[in-house]
Amino acid sequence: MSQLPPSTQKISLSEPVGDKTISLQTGTLAKQAGGSVTVHLGDTVVLSAATAQKNTKDVGFIPLTSEYRERTYAAGRIPGGFFKRESRPREKETLSSRLIDRPIRPLFPEGWNFETMLHNIVISIDGQNDSDVLAITGASAALMLSDIPWNGPVSAVRVALVDGVIVLLPTFEERERAELEIVVAGKKGALLMVEGTAREIPEGLFIDALDAASKVIDRLCDLQLKLIRESEASGRKVVKRVLEPKTTPKPVEDYVTGKALEPIKAALRMKLDKYGLDSAISGIKESIVKEVEASAKNAPDMKEWIPYVGRVIEDILYTESRSMALNEKIRPDGRAFNEVRPISIMLPVFKQLHGSVVFTRGQTQALCSVTLGSPADSQIMDVLEGEYKERFMLHYNFPAFSVGEVKPERGPGRREIGHGALAQRSLAPLLPPDEEFAYTIRIVSEILESNGSSSMASVCGGSLALFDAGVPMKAACAGVAMGLVYENGRYAILTDIAGIEDHNGDMDFKVAGTERGITGFQMDMKVEGLSIAILKEALEAARQGRLHILGKMNEALPKPRPELAPSAPRLYRLQIPMNKIGALIGPGGKNIRRLIETYGVEVDVEDDGSVFITGVDSDGCDKAKAEVEALTVEAEVGKIYKGRVVSIKEFGAFVEIFPGKEGLLHISQIAVERVGRVEDVLKEGDEVEVKVLEVDNDGKIRLSRKAVLAPGSENEGGGRPPRGGDRDGGRGRRPGGGGPRMHSRR
Repeated sequence: MSQLPPSTQKISLSEPVGDKTISLQTGTLAKQAGGSVTVHLGDTVVLSAATAQKNTKDVGFIPLTSEYRERTYAAGRIPGGFFKRESRPREKETLSSRLIDRPIRPLFPEGWNFETMLHNIVISIDGQNDSDVLAITGASAALMLSDIPWNGPVSAVRVALVDGVIVLLPTFEERERAELEIVVAGKKGALLMVEGTAREIPEGLFIDALDAASKVIDRLCDLQLKLIRESEASGRKVVKRVLEPKTTPKPVEDYVTGKALEPIKAALRMKLDKYGLDSAISGIKESIVKEVEASAKNAPDMKEWIPYVGRVIEDILYTESRSMALNEKIRPDGRAFNEVRPISIMLPVFKQLHGSVVFTRGQTQALCSVTLGSPADSQIMDVLEGEYKERFMLHYNFPAFSVGEVKPERGPGRREIGHGALAQRSLAPLLPPDEEFAYTIRIVSEILESNGSSSMASVCGGSLALFDAGVPMKAACAGVAMGLVYENGRYAILTDIAGIEDHNGDMDFKVAGTERGITGFQMDMKVEGLSIAILKEALEAARQGRLHILGKMNEALPKPRPELAPSAPRLYRLQIPMNKIGALIGPGGKNIRRLIETYGVEVDVEDDGSVFITGVDSDGCDKAKAEVEALTVEAEVGKIYKGRVVSIKEFGAFVEIFPGKEGLLHISQIAVERVGRVEDVLKEGDEVEVKVLEVDNDGKIRLSRKAVLAPGSENEGGGRPPRGGDRDGGRGRRPGGGGPRMHSRR
């Protein structure tokens, strides 16, 4: 059992979780917030605060903002950049903010329209325990301590399967080795959110992990309730605001229902697509509004009915679409519960792209493209624990035209980042290891049409695009979104949900994987009390749907293409001794620059001696590779090499036996007979065969042509030149008239 964290606040309560301890503390810090706590795990600490405005806001949604921020001081670091302070959120901060929001938002009472802020600030990190999952529990506890009416508490835990053993709250190191990693959030006895990744695990192991998580969640929810009691006992009474629900006047509800109910029922049963149904409902609404406006000429009070018309129609749509599923066993588009929408696959799409596909399922369409780059193209990820390089990126774009709307692009929002991360997590376990395929890989998913589950279309399209690019994936990956309608113990599980089923349903459960098992998942619940039995049923339906989609994908492209696209760069990975890195780079990067300019390639050298050569021209890559190999090869004494004369001096010639590697061919070793002038036998550019006589401690090489022409003659006549002399001057003479000492040029 780990040591209890030190108490920094007036009230401190702890709960063991596996071999660790989570502590909730309150009463001293951030007392002007509506409610605040610190959550401790080891020396990792998150401060969570919840505050709501006193005045209402006229909006049709819950005005909740969840923020998660990591301060670099928490890790003993100073931020990079010119201003030396934190600025826009990193990707992890954005994803963690979504992680907090998703289980919290559904538990606000209907009609809550006070702007509400959840702040979660990481103020200490120990390098072992992540802080994101703690912030979910912290945000819940802060809400429970505040005056905000909210149907909590909620708690969260991270679970991993490491070496076949379920580990609660795994460390960063354990997560690197995990076969399964999930974050689970929920109320006591009810799961609300699941998110994670896996390495093709069977559904049974996933259920085991959820079961272990639910037990911890129950205890952490009890801990929060105890914290409230301790806080009230210390004199801080929690008094919740009274929310007066906004109700539709009964005459308006009766009037609109009488006019709209039967037309909406008929429209829902006409098996219309999204556009057809939207058009039909809009027509019903416009007709009723016109009637109300006409009646208001004689009854002016009816003008006040107009804002309620849309609300009543939405309520009818919600009730009737759910009733169809539970009572009539039918869906708005006419599909069976386990039926996947029609799938079409177009590939390759654009010749110039390294890999591309248009994946269409129903009215959801994704154009997915793959771009291959060198290791220098990898993304440097700046996280609280330090920097690392990400060689696989998946970017998801959701332009407004995909749903028939007009809206300018302002860069990726939380939704785009979240959907892209889900698709990336689903595909990443199937990529070849760096040692086998060293390319940096970027997938971009452009959503061209959307009517439900565009993130799972991105998984399917991304997998096919990787196959089209010739990336040697371990297996194909498909994803499907599952829905649920649940009322009073009765339920319907829906495969491949469309937009209306997502909007009016009780669950959005996205599952991605291969024929062997699950690789990625994300579940959000709108109802409480989902049993493990129902979840098992949903997982099995998802598996069947996934296999159906994989079958369609395999018909289009059953395995990765054997060759990369002609437009894709070629990449070679070499390993050189670390003590040769300097020789390869050359003075001021001279050698690297020459390779880049001569062959039109990119050359990246890493500290461990890994050398990556990338270029579109395969011939240029081959030549650059040969030069790199030659630059780092060692000359062997006694071996004969074909070299090129690069310069001539009075005392001999310098011969390049490898690119950038020269040795001295002394005048006495040029020919068997005596040579008066070097120029009488050799000129610059001549190719000659030479034998390596010696490599001294400084790496300088002594060569002999005589030894090739007449083996053994190199030891006759002029012997080894003495030490001393200077290559440039060449005036040092040994007794007897010999030339200057040997030099080599690197």
